[in-house]
Amino acid sequence: MESIIIGIAGGSGSGKTTVVRRIMENLTDKEVAIISQDQYYRDNSDIPLEERQLVNFDHPDAIEFELLVSHLRDVKAGKTIQEPTYDYITSTRQPKTVTVKPRHVVIVEGILLFTDPQVRELCNIKVFVDADSDDRLMRIIRRDMVERGRTIDEILNRYEVVKAMHDLFIEPTKKFADIIMPQGGENLKAIDVLVSMIKQKVNER
Repeated sequence: MESIIIGIAGGSGSGKTTVVRRIMENLTDKEVAIISQDQYYRDNSDIPLEERQLVNFDHPDAIEFELLVSHLRDVKAGKTIQEPTYDYITSTRQPKTVTVKPRHVVIVEGILLFTDPQVRELCNIKVFVDADSDDRLMRIIRRDMVERGRTIDEILNRYEVVKAMHDLFIEPTKKFADIIMPQGGENLKAIDVLVSMIKQKVNER
């Protein structure tokens, strides 16, 4: 039985992770598997650390979409995959992998998901999580300080690139979405609608 793939995209700091968490509160891990685009950044261990720190993680070329598409096809067909893991501090892929078993529903989330036509084709439902740019910036600051060890100055300097890439690559993919979810994880009504759609599709199987 083919898995249902739910793609969740949106700008950095838009609340995608919160949306996924709220969906999981209504479903069980026996029903749903989660794949993160963030683990599919290309390995940069072959270049010096100084150059790695200049990598533009908000450009589609930074993602190894070939591997992500291959894994989505496999898990959709009922196969187990080994999801890679990525270290943002060193900008390198790690030896450890995470086993992802096929489930009725597979949620794949990431800022650049819908820039890839093959990913879009594999998604049964495409969701774009929308949020005000000021709200996204606040979330980025909190996340990058805690999870990625960056200073305020580093985050704000980098945000110029983040905003430019958002306008160039991410915002235009909103047109591909089946559902646009304003206010991110705070939009409980929209999340309820999405959960209902997922449950309906599962029941149809």
